[in-house]
Amino acid sequence: MNQNKKIKKILLKARKQVFGEMLGNNASLFQGEGFEFTELREYVYGDDVRKIDWKTTAKLGKPFVKIYREERELNVVTAVMMGGSCYFGTVKQKSEIMSELVALIGFSAVKNSDLFSNIIFADKLYTMNKPHKKFFAIQEAVTQLENFEMLGKKSDYKLFTDTLYKRIKRKSLLFIISDFVGEVDLGLLSKKHDLVALIVRDRFEEKPLELGYLRVLDMESKNSFEGNIGKSELKAYQQALHLNDEKLLAHFKKNAVRYTKVYTNDEPYLKLAGLLGGGR
Repeated sequence: MNQNKKIKKILLKARKQVFGEMLGNNASLFQGEGFEFTELREYVYGDDVRKIDWKTTAKLGKPFVKIYREERELNVVTAVMMGGSCYFGTVKQKSEIMSELVALIGFSAVKNSDLFSNIIFADKLYTMNKPHKKFFAIQEAVTQLENFEMLGKKSDYKLFTDTLYKRIKRKSLLFIISDFVGEVDLGLLSKKHDLVALIVRDRFEEKPLELGYLRVLDMESKNSFEGNIGKSELKAYQQALHLNDEKLLAHFKKNAVRYTKVYTNDEPYLKLAGLLGGGR
């Protein structure tokens, strides 16, 4: 498919789903950050008694209520780890699913008048877009993702999380999108931001078939391996991936990171709605 047509297809599909289907109709997808206390004033008839500040009331001998200002606007950020391992997929490429997720999150943010920005990372920071509330920000993000050259780029998670911590100044609803294979520590980020991890995988990665004798290319290093991939090799690989995921999910739970796994044959908007639809 022509690259421009592919980008247009991703954007049109995501926009239709957000504005016409489940995500768009669910007001709790992105909720505001709460309410900020601004001042005290004397109680007047009709005020909500639940807002009475009893401590001040007792001290001054007459009722006072707390006045709040709603903090509605969210800073929504998608940070995508685009190492060479994303250049894989039996149904769709993992990178295409990542683009779809970014488009869905972007349209949902803009629909709710929230700020949206996207970050592309691999072995270093490649793009960090300015926060916007306009549709062009989503088109720009998806275009950059689809045109990004993944092959030969390693995923440096330590530098990734350090960069996000330093560069994203304002507290954000931060979506980290990756296949999450490797040592990942989100502990420090979780103290600063509200984190959501979107694990993008192909089912073949988790349950591969015996392939026999063949040549395999490492998409991150571009090194090739030639040999037999039989039961024993696959068993060792699956055990290593299982241990990786056990450790990863325990880490998410410890640091209150919400997460879901999106496979290349899944419908991304259903996965997002399932994760976020119940509110925060």
